[in-house]
Amino acid sequence: MIVNKDINPNRQVYYIASLILREINNSTSNEIDFFEIYFKLKTENGLSMNLFTFSLDWLYLLGALEEKEGKILKCL
Repeated sequence: MIVNKDINPNRQVYYIASLILREINNSTSNEIDFFEIYFKLKTENGLSMNLFTFSLDWLYLLGALEEKEGKILKCL
């Protein structure tokens, strides 16, 4: 479920998706490596790979991101 009444909103897809977009916006280029962003978010937030990929998939479905040669690109 994307939004629920969980007491840990920092474990929700929409929150993790915002962290992913923030990291891409803060990068010097408009693209970032999958594992680079995952390990950074895992270190800062204790994020699991399942939650990360679920959030990334959600952003792809929304059209906010696309993939090119293993890099994550922000759609303009």
